[in-house]
Amino acid sequence: MNLKTLFLENLILRPLTLKDKEDVFFLRSDEALNKYIKRAPIQKMSEAVAFIERIAREVDNEVYYNWCISLADDKIQKMIGNICFWNLSEDRKTAEIGYTLHPDFHRKGIMNNALRKVIEVGFEQLKFNSIEAFTNRDNLKSIQLLERNGFKLIPDRVDEDDLNNLIFELTCVSD
Repeated sequence: MNLKTLFLENLILRPLTLKDKEDVFFLRSDEALNKYIKRAPIQKMSEAVAFIERIAREVDNEVYYNWCISLADDKIQKMIGNICFWNLSEDRKTAEIGYTLHPDFHRKGIMNNALRKVIEVGFEQLKFNSIEAFTNRDNLKSIQLLERNGFKLIPDRVDEDDLNNLIFELTCVSD
C-alpha cells in the first residue's frame, strides 16, 4: 500500500528524509514546542539524524506511519511539521496519532487539514477501528483540534507514563 506521499489542496504530506534534519532538530529541541511533551529534547544534530534513520526503518517495516508536512506551493518542500501513527496495537486495529507544527504556521488550519487527511487514511486504507491521541491537559490548542475533529475524551483512562496527559479517541463509523 503506497502511503508515502499524500497530496492535499494546500499541503504535501511526504516521507521524512535526511534533508529534514535541521527542521527535525528544531521541532524536537524547541522548548516552547515541547513543553507539553514528556521527553528529553534532542541536543545534537546527530540525534536528529538518528531519529530520521529510526523512523525510516519503522516506516519501511510498517510499524509506524509518518509524514512531514510541507506547503504544496513550496518547491523545496521544507518540513514545517509532522504527523504520524505510532504505537499500533498488536492486531493493528488501534493506533496513536501524534503531531507537531512549527510555531510560524500555527493558527492557519494546516494541522487541521493534515489531521483530517491522516484520519481518513487511518480508517479507509489502514483499516483502524480507532485512533487515540494523548495530549497534556494544559495543551488547550491540541485539545480543541482533537475535539474539532471528533475525538472524545476518555475520562476513565490514564496515561501511566504521563499523568498530566488526557486520552482522546476517535472510532471508525461503519456505513
